[in-house]
Amino acid sequence: MNARIPLSAPDITEAEIEAVTAVLRTPQLSLGPELEAFERGLAEYHSVNHAVAVSSGTAGLHLALCVLGIGEGDEVIVPSFAFVAVANAVLQVRATPVFAEIDPVTLNLDPAAVERAVTPRTRAILVVHTFGVPAEMDALMTIAHRHGLALIEDACEAVGARFGDAPGPGRVGSFGDLALLAFYPNKQLTTGEGGAVLCRDADYARRLRSLRNQGRGCRAFDSTRAPDIQSFPGWLDHAEPGYNYRLSEMACALGRVQLSRLDEMLAMREAAARRYDDLLAQIPGLERPPLHQPGRIISWFVYAVRLPAGVNRDRVQSELAQRGIATGRYFPPIHLQPAWRRHSSAAVSLPVTEAIAPRMMAMPFFNRIKLSQQQEVAEALGNAILA
Repeated sequence: MNARIPLSAPDITEAEIEAVTAVLRTPQLSLGPELEAFERGLAEYHSVNHAVAVSSGTAGLHLALCVLGIGEGDEVIVPSFAFVAVANAVLQVRATPVFAEIDPVTLNLDPAAVERAVTPRTRAILVVHTFGVPAEMDALMTIAHRHGLALIEDACEAVGARFGDAPGPGRVGSFGDLALLAFYPNKQLTTGEGGAVLCRDADYARRLRSLRNQGRGCRAFDSTRAPDIQSFPGWLDHAEPGYNYRLSEMACALGRVQLSRLDEMLAMREAAARRYDDLLAQIPGLERPPLHQPGRIISWFVYAVRLPAGVNRDRVQSELAQRGIATGRYFPPIHLQPAWRRHSSAAVSLPVTEAIAPRMMAMPFFNRIKLSQQQEVAEALGNAILA
């Protein structure tokens, strides 16, 4: 049964609907001008040279690891407090995820823990900007440079976030060798399903475009020519084994309009976070996410609170669900997931991660959440905690 107050909701206007409908009136539904326009807009927004749109953030991460040549025998440092895709993608290229501890405030990788996790087999650091809060990029870039490691940014939850001191903080996704974005419906910007890889290196971009399209050469299609791309010279010629990680023209049209509205949508989300901060301030023992963190501009992906110590999260979630209020468990630590308990790399102790994760609960949070809905959520949460 659908909740009266959902955990998330996409923000789709008539402009997005018209853009998608316009594509459906053309004969070209893949690899066309909307793809090029969306990629160009993403690259410009992040001040990087290239953006390569793909079918999901996970697909983008898989391709990023492939392009970097990471494979069997290599290690990639990742957080355990993250969506499971960060570890799954490392396994997909036959490398080993090495879980490192998080900072208790930002919930991102702790640079000191990353330094301790580096071994002679380490090839890359995979940095997740958790919940839209930028990670400590200065320190992590220094570690990567000192050890000759690739730095991959997972900005799937953080499009539009910034790191660095004013007046010139950079957008997350512009610091690493490669960066990932994701556009699932619960994200700040959505294409339904979809993602993108950001990079500055032209060779990386060329290979990303080939790999997402079954390993075809980049000249195997030309969106300015005939709509029947399968008739293009080279369409059945493949430079290397690849994947079907393409993103449709409809999705790109949706994303292009969403990108034009992104700053407006991020402002709505920040306003909603501020309202929650006020409404939840009086609940004893509840820890609210900081509205401000030094050197960071947050892109609010979720609004996740830490329940008071000793409060049973399952009970609280059940009581809110009975009132039609959806909540989320962000994130069960990857190294404690059933699929990972038997994995050799999971034999680690992450006391900060393990102490924080059971207390985390995401509240209903989306662009157009109403004050009255947030008031109802806050009242129900307070009652459930004090019960």
